[in-house]
Amino acid sequence: MEFDFVIIGAGSAGCALANRLSADARYSVALLEAGGKDTNPWIHVPVGYFKTMGNPKTDWCYQTEQDPGLNGRAIPWPRGRVLGGSSSINGLLYVRGQAQDFDYWSQLGNTGWAWDDVLPYFKRAETWKGDGKLDPTRGTNGPLSVSPTRLKRDIVDRWIDAAVAAGFSRNPDYNGENQEGVGYFQLTLDKGRRCSSAAAYLKPIRSRQNLTVITHAQAEKVIIREGRAKGIRVNIKGKTQDITARREVILSAGAIGSPQILMLSGVGDAEALTRHGVNVRHNLPGVGKNLQDHLQARPIFKTNLSTINTETNNFIKQGIIALQYALSQTGPMTMAASLGAAFLKTNSRLETPDIQFHIQPFSATRPADGPHKFSAFTASVLQLRPESTGYLELKSANWRDHPSIHPNYLATKLDQDTIVKGIQIARKIASFEPLKSNILEEFAPGTGIPLDDYEATLNWARNNAVTIYHPTGTCKMGHDKMAVVDSRLRVHGVDGLRVGDCSIMPVITSGNTNAPAIMIGEKLSDLILEDAK
Repeated sequence: MEFDFVIIGAGSAGCALANRLSADARYSVALLEAGGKDTNPWIHVPVGYFKTMGNPKTDWCYQTEQDPGLNGRAIPWPRGRVLGGSSSINGLLYVRGQAQDFDYWSQLGNTGWAWDDVLPYFKRAETWKGDGKLDPTRGTNGPLSVSPTRLKRDIVDRWIDAAVAAGFSRNPDYNGENQEGVGYFQLTLDKGRRCSSAAAYLKPIRSRQNLTVITHAQAEKVIIREGRAKGIRVNIKGKTQDITARREVILSAGAIGSPQILMLSGVGDAEALTRHGVNVRHNLPGVGKNLQDHLQARPIFKTNLSTINTETNNFIKQGIIALQYALSQTGPMTMAASLGAAFLKTNSRLETPDIQFHIQPFSATRPADGPHKFSAFTASVLQLRPESTGYLELKSANWRDHPSIHPNYLATKLDQDTIVKGIQIARKIASFEPLKSNILEEFAPGTGIPLDDYEATLNWARNNAVTIYHPTGTCKMGHDKMAVVDSRLRVHGVDGLRVGDCSIMPVITSGNTNAPAIMIGEKLSDLILEDAK
């Protein structure tokens, strides 16, 4: 098989790329996805992430190595393995990030990635379905449906009001000009169904004659000859074959998959590749380095108000909820992973928020275990811009083996201080009305850890905090010796090869990463088409 462009990975960025590149009928495009089609009905039901995360048919089911910052714990790292990628199994939360995030990328020498440069691509991607007057920062005619949360909950309303009573401001649109404040999340939701990247970008164009989508197609390596990517060696349903790219190969396999494929192809740290018997094509030591993620601590509070925990604790209640969704696509089954949102500062002297809250009207020790038996809510908090960086490396030259993932969480004093302050703010907000009188007990960290006990709070975080599913940075954009791609996302030292996904982020964005991933796909499509001319 031979195409002009071959895209590896049909995730958030890959689907956007396939749509925009194939819109030009002059080019043939192949989109390869290691997973299957998005036919599992739980993908399209918003609460389906309870069924799709941890399911090897839809999730890569990655696991980190034991991490010193988490007191030696190894934790699951879910990533989508299906059409739509992680946008088919995520919590539906739509967060662009702060304008300053992208301006900083530009200040690092990445021309064309400042906020004013990327805003048009955020707008091009979305159809914003919010109320009120038209905001010039929002899109009105894009493939991706972005909606305000329609499902409101009393416990979340009370948390927001308590945060305001504690001195924080309300913000009806954190994706507008200013991120700071408290409110409800915006969702990739359309008429009660998940609007994944596959639903938004692929479903409407599947009849295009110049687009070929191949599922169950896992990349073994990029074929590189004389310094140029010529195509991809791929295993399709158990059979290995080569696919030729006349113009370019684009890796959109995510912050784990893209660097792994590069390393398997002989692009990476020469010493490490040689150690695994991989033939070195180009020594690029930054591949797999600069790994960044958002780590969430999850304070939990028992409440005398109704929450999902007790509303779904028997088959009769579950049946009523399921019937409501089947008849009207409304009710608890339309609930995203979180409802309440907050972007706050741990220090008033900071220019922008440095922590984010996800307020959930349910609680669980682990999502796979199901909700607790008591009524409770979770005030999950994370640090927006961690200093700590980790890395991933090959375990072997076998493309079937997952790489070793070393997040290196909480490795710096700033990161430790910020997570402790975030937990303290969560506990502080719980002491304000109208929330305080509805809290029966602080379940976690629990009253055994005093509010001002720094070491005990930090140790609780090390023992309990988990990923919030935002790995980035492992093929970072830049021009220093550890950069992997340039500002046009071309891999340094290899012609005809680009990377387009969250791995190119030089620094993680301030918030959930699905919206920036789609923006990256949108922008890269223009760069590719410009260069093709």
